[in-house]
Amino acid sequence: MEMLFKYNWQVREEWFQWCNQLSHEELAKPRTGGVGSILHTLVHIIDAEQSWINGLNGKPEYHYDYKNYQTLDEIIQLSEQCHCDVNEFVEAWTSELESKKFYEFTYGEVMRHVIAHEIHHIGQLSIWARELGKKPVSANLIRRGLAT
Repeated sequence: MEMLFKYNWQVREEWFQWCNQLSHEELAKPRTGGVGSILHTLVHIIDAEQSWINGLNGKPEYHYDYKNYQTLDEIIQLSEQCHCDVNEFVEAWTSELESKKFYEFTYGEVMRHVIAHEIHHIGQLSIWARELGKKPVSANLIRRGLAT
């Protein structure tokens, strides 16, 4: 479980770096599919991750509004801000939590949903990158140094 979260975080950081080659206008431009734009998709990824993990942590559900995070720098700061709590929960994961109930789901289902959700949207970013004539961030899990 932890390896896949670390994979998502590493790939997210690489997408943040990748975004630096585009203008703000290109990053904010509405696109077909996803939640609208590259920037909006990045906020959505961060928001979904933190809101699900907060729920599993027994904290109130909170959603970040894209209108408040309009630049890449603001989105990177949001990611860093949310990462601490999410990482703490991921690192404390135990097999005993796997079947614990969270509404009609199990904790294990929610954790896997959060992982798959980000991977899904990263695929959308990859398609948009190719539409822009740019090489997308690698989706390879292997050779990322995560198997330790």
